[in-house]
Amino acid sequence: MTRFDGLVASIRSHWIAPSEVRCEAWALGGRHHGRVLEGAQSELKADGISLRRAVLLRAVIRSLRS
Repeated sequence: MTRFDGLVASIRSHWIAPSEVRCEAWALGGRHHGRVLEGAQSELKADGISLRRAVLLRAVIRSLRS
């Protein structure tokens, strides 16, 4: 595998499917009493979240703002 292939694989591993964003938004709404945006922002600030989870939370925030 070349360095370029590794970079592409890394980027693809962080791609979030729209269905996954919707599912996470629904779950955030349940955990934060309907306040999805505020919930995503607060969970994003938490210590020790994984990179994948941070990317997912940012995708939820982006989808709500658009």
